[in-house]
Amino acid sequence: MIPTTTLHDLIGIEHCKQGFYQELQQKVELLRKSNIELEKKRKEMQAVLDGITDMMVVLSEDLRIQQVNHVFRDWFADLDPVGRYCYEMFRGNLSTCDDCPALRSLDRDEIVKDHCIYKVNGKFRQFEIIASPLKSEPTGERQVLLFKRDVTLEKEFQAQFYQAEKMATVGTLAAGVAHEINNPLTAISGFAEGLKRRIGRIEGKMEPDDRDDFKEYIDTIIKECYRCRDIVQTLLTFSRPVSSSRRPVDINQCVTDTLFILKHLFKDRHDLTVETKLVEQLPLIMGDESQLKQVIINLLTNAVDAAAEGGTIVVHTRIEEGRGVQLIVEDSGDGIPSEVIDKLFEPFFTTKPVGKGIGIGLSTCYTIVNSHEGEITVESTEGEGTSFVVTLPGIQS
Repeated sequence: MIPTTTLHDLIGIEHCKQGFYQELQQKVELLRKSNIELEKKRKEMQAVLDGITDMMVVLSEDLRIQQVNHVFRDWFADLDPVGRYCYEMFRGNLSTCDDCPALRSLDRDEIVKDHCIYKVNGKFRQFEIIASPLKSEPTGERQVLLFKRDVTLEKEFQAQFYQAEKMATVGTLAAGVAHEINNPLTAISGFAEGLKRRIGRIEGKMEPDDRDDFKEYIDTIIKECYRCRDIVQTLLTFSRPVSSSRRPVDINQCVTDTLFILKHLFKDRHDLTVETKLVEQLPLIMGDESQLKQVIINLLTNAVDAAAEGGTIVVHTRIEEGRGVQLIVEDSGDGIPSEVIDKLFEPFFTTKPVGKGIGIGLSTCYTIVNSHEGEITVESTEGEGTSFVVTLPGIQS
C-alpha cells in the first residue's frame, strides 16, 4: 500500500505538469498570433510598396537591401536583391558611394533629397532620390526607406527645350549674318572676277612680276570670298529646326565641317594639337545633320577646355560591327573624378567655373544621341584624359 503522503506528492506533480503544459501552450499560441500579426504587417507594408509606381527600397543600417517593391523587380528581373548592398546593385561598387543620401539620412535623422544617373538595362536613366529614416526596430537596428522616381523623360524634355531655344537663337543670328555678309561678298567676288577677266588686256603693259602679283592677289580674293561663303553656309546648317527630317548623313563630313567652324577656337590655343583619324568608306547613318554637328561641337569644345597646355585632342571614326558607326573624341586633360562621372549627362551639372558653362551641353548630347537610337559613353582616368564614345546605328540595307 502506497503511503498517503507519497500519493499526494504524485498528484501535485501531475497538476504542476498540467499547469506547465497549459502555460506552454498559451505562450506558443501567443507566439503564433504574434507571428501571424508580424506576417500581416509585413504583407501590408509590401502591399503599400507594390502600390507605388516608383522604385522603393528598404535598407538596413549597413545599406543591405531588406525589402523592395515590384518596380525594382521589373527593372532587375533576374536578380535577388535581398541581403545585397545597394551600392553593389545600383553602381557595381565594392564600397559605399561618396555622399550617399541613405547614410546622410541616417546620420541626420531627416529626409534627404538627391539626384543621380544609373545604367538600367543598358541605358542611362535619371532618378530623383528621397531617403527617409524609419523608426528603429525592437532590436535597435535603424532602417532607411529609399524612394527613386524616374525623371529621365522630364530631364530630356528640359534639355530639348533649352536646345530648341539655343538653336532658334543661332538660327536668327545665322540668318542675319548670311544676309549681311553675302551681299558684300557677292560684290567683292564679282568685281574680282571682273578684274581677272580684264587683266589679260593689260598684260603686255605690265612688268612680269607685277602681273604675277596681281593674278595671285585676285585669285586669293576670290578664294577667300568662296571660303567665307562656305562658312556662312555651314553656319546655316546649324540653324535648321530641331524637328527637321532625317536623311542619310556622313559622320566624317560632319566632323570635317565642324572642325572647319571651330578653326578659330583651335587657333587661340597655339599649344593645342588636334588630330583626326577618320575611317574611309564609313557607313552612312540616318539622322539630323545639324543635331549631330551640335553633338560634335559640344564634345570638341569640352575637350578644348579640358586639354592641358601642350595637350592633344584626337577625333576618331570607325565602323562598329553590327551596330553602325562610332565617333570618339579623346583629350589628354586631367580626367574626370570618379565620384562625378555618373552625373556628367545630368542637366545643369557642370565641373566648369561660373561663367564657363551652365551644364546642358552633355545633357543635350545625350538627348540627341538617344533620339537617334544611339548611345554615348565616357571613359576617364584622372591625370591621363577622357574619351567620349558615340555609337550610332547605320542604315540597314
